[in-house]
Amino acid sequence: MKTATTVEFSRDTRTTLDFVLEAEKLGLDVCWVAEAWGSDAPSALGYLAARTDRIRLGSGIIQLGTRTPVAIAQAALTLADLSGGRFALGLGPSGPQVIEGLHGVPFAKPLTRMRETVEIIRQAFAGEKISFSGKAFDVPLPGEARPMRLSTAPNPDIPIYLATLSPKLLELTGEVADGWLGTSFVPEGADAYFGPLDAGLAKSGRTRADIDVCQGAEVAFADNEDELRVMVGSRKKELAFSLGGMGSATTNFYNDAYSRQGWADVAAEVRERWQAGDRDGATALVTDEMVLGTTLIGTEEMVRARLGVWRDTGIDTVRLYPAGETLDARLTTLGRALELI
Repeated sequence: MKTATTVEFSRDTRTTLDFVLEAEKLGLDVCWVAEAWGSDAPSALGYLAARTDRIRLGSGIIQLGTRTPVAIAQAALTLADLSGGRFALGLGPSGPQVIEGLHGVPFAKPLTRMRETVEIIRQAFAGEKISFSGKAFDVPLPGEARPMRLSTAPNPDIPIYLATLSPKLLELTGEVADGWLGTSFVPEGADAYFGPLDAGLAKSGRTRADIDVCQGAEVAFADNEDELRVMVGSRKKELAFSLGGMGSATTNFYNDAYSRQGWADVAAEVRERWQAGDRDGATALVTDEMVLGTTLIGTEEMVRARLGVWRDTGIDTVRLYPAGETLDARLTTLGRALELI
């Protein structure tokens, strides 16, 4: 498996930069830069392109609705050039809370918007005159305008990764993308993801070997069972937030993903309690199995075995979120994990 991580530059940017530079020295293959509701990804990626030499860089993710498809293509072409061809474009639909609540853009028809965005971006990457008429986008708009092409050099080889969770978007990922950025992944429930992903691959005449399956999880090492018990307990509120607080009262893609992997009843009750304001009650419902199933937490032997399960399940790139209160601690955790892969 290849190795990756995801960073975000909203706070303590100097430490984040140091982490990426040291991760490159440790041999990490890819660094994805998140955006969410904090700092923008392209600015940070341009900075990293100037400070790194080998590590691949990716937007993990640029959110649909925050920019036009052509603006996304412009940023991607620029970053690919600045990084010497080390850039990968990661796109995701985000959710209604961020898209509507923060950006004031309707979170409507994410499947249609994703398909059309990718089509327009690929036109731009190829150096074509951009002309598209769809359900979400018309470029150019009807009137006096005429199709234009970007003045930057074409680069059709920039890989496009999609961060998707729902079955229809997973199928689209298999159909049109070069890679899949997944999360909330349980190897034992992988069919919930791989079923639709493989259906999309079949539509485009491809197989799993034609796409980079990139999954992420926190990695942390416990020296004994008592320490592991504390670690697992401390992660339960974070998982409860994902199940109950991410998205809105009716739309939560993380909750849906856990539900499809066998935890529908628990996920529904966690969301209900979280939305009602009972944070502690929601957290108490999260089981040890749910935490361990979606993370790489445990003794060194447990983490090594779990990485083997991920590899056997079909993960091509493991995206590591190393635990640690300090930069040195996170780098130590990352180094230990890399030695096991």
